[in-house]
Amino acid sequence: MRLISWNINGIRAAFRKGSLDNIANLNADILCVQELKAQRHQMGDGFDVPAGYEGYWSFADRKGYSGVATFTKSTPLSSRNGFGLNKFDSEGRTIITEFEDFTLYNIYFPNGQSNADRLNYKLDFYDSFLRHCVTELQQGKKLIVCGDFNTAHKEIDLARPKQNQKTSGFLEIERKWIDSFIENGFEDVFRKINKEPNWYTYWDQKSRARTRNVGWRIDYFFVHKSAMNLVKSAKILNKIEGSDHCPIVLDLV
Repeated sequence: MRLISWNINGIRAAFRKGSLDNIANLNADILCVQELKAQRHQMGDGFDVPAGYEGYWSFADRKGYSGVATFTKSTPLSSRNGFGLNKFDSEGRTIITEFEDFTLYNIYFPNGQSNADRLNYKLDFYDSFLRHCVTELQQGKKLIVCGDFNTAHKEIDLARPKQNQKTSGFLEIERKWIDSFIENGFEDVFRKINKEPNWYTYWDQKSRARTRNVGWRIDYFFVHKSAMNLVKSAKILNKIEGSDHCPIVLDLV
């Protein structure tokens, strides 16, 4: 089974460019996308569901903002939006789909760069999500979490760590939260397999950073240790364009 996650930075543009069909052609059984920048009433107006997939959507209340979608070839046992806290769920950041062997979280985590309030919101989201995961794990769920975490974990995960020590996305408090996530049994699958530098998933468009590979690895598949026996491989598809992020892949046995 192949899972692909991609922050597409606007789903209407992605459909216009054929980006999602191209990704689906990589034999994705499940395709998780983030940052839709659209709302439900726009369905059918320039975007819908890739051919051969069922679509599950979580839209933000705010227009042209946030949003995630999960496209799957097989019907999940269940699906739900958010993890039960309206101040987070109203931004359309989470879809949870449950399958026979695992429960999949498709999440667009908040960005904390705009101001202190949004940084606090991001940190609150992180903590609330982790508490939710712990509860789910105690109930025997096997969790896979994918999406744009908006934080690079280690210095190897961004091109210019020294220059970004005080930038949200590489703050010590954000990185420590990822430490705590891992301490609760989650594995950063790509980094477990690939220890090499210069692998990134996001590049600033304004500075044309992608041509110089001055990037950040902020998109992840995290798999709880209870489900690691399902993991076959993980990849970053850094040659695929169409967004300021690139897709990431998790192959399961």
